[in-house]
Amino acid sequence: MNKENLSITDKLLWEKATKRAEFKQHLLVYLIVNCFLIGTWFFTSTRYFWPIWTLGGWGIGLAFHYLDAYSNNNLFSVEDEFNKLKNAQ
Repeated sequence: MNKENLSITDKLLWEKATKRAEFKQHLLVYLIVNCFLIGTWFFTSTRYFWPIWTLGGWGIGLAFHYLDAYSNNNLFSVEDEFNKLKNAQ
C-alpha cells in the first residue's frame, strides 16, 4: 500500500492499525514463550514458581503496549500540545 497518497486521517488510522497489529503480535509471543516456560517449570520442578518473574515483568510491558495501542488517552499527544500552543497565540 502506498502510504504517501493517504490523507492525514488515513495516515492516523494507518498508524493506529499498525500499533494494534504489533500489540497482537506481542501478545502472541508473550503467550507462547510463557506457556513454554510454565511447561518447563511444571515438568522439571514444581517447587518455586520461577516463571512468575517473566509473567509479571513482561506483563507490565505488555500492559503499556496495550494502553498505547487501544487507549484514547491523548495526555502525551504532540498534536494536542501543538494545537493548544497555536490557539493560545
